[in-house]
Amino acid sequence: MKALVVVESVFGNTRRIAEAVAEGLAPRADARVLDVVDAARTPDLLEGVDLLVVAGPTHAFGMSRPATRASAAEQAGGGAVAAELGLREWLATLTPAAPGLHAAAFDTRVGRPRLPGSAAAGAARRLRRLGFDVVARPETFWVSGTPGPLLPAEVERARVWGHNLLPRITLRTADRTR
Repeated sequence: MKALVVVESVFGNTRRIAEAVAEGLAPRADARVLDVVDAARTPDLLEGVDLLVVAGPTHAFGMSRPATRASAAEQAGGGAVAAELGLREWLATLTPAAPGLHAAAFDTRVGRPRLPGSAAAGAARRLRRLGFDVVARPETFWVSGTPGPLLPAEVERARVWGHNLLPRITLRTADRTR
């Protein structure tokens, strides 16, 4: 099985969770993590992929936009530059999924106060519209504030979430063949 985790991350928190998800997938899948900007530059990205996991931070109640990425880069300081492309724009470029291509989505969000909205929910809706078999409900991993850090145990929870994605695919495939 081949899995690809495409991630948008400003402060590194979402990237760290993406790496943990890939670690959870690794015992049963060839899993790699790819930045969304690099994914956009890779032709035939999904060729041979069985599971696509997409990830991004929740900005202004959903997937990032150019203005929210610019604001995040400004908050990061140190001369950080806003990414030219985010998860929202990349998903808009995808063509309909090949039959049997599975997907899942997660985001990172501030844990306190808990604000509404979810980048993962929007990404999962887009994936379903494109014909992907979304195998899990959108998941959220929590950070303590806009720049982070991740709340305790979130990295381990991400490993477990990744590990549990593959059995869902097996069960769904078995159910369809009955």
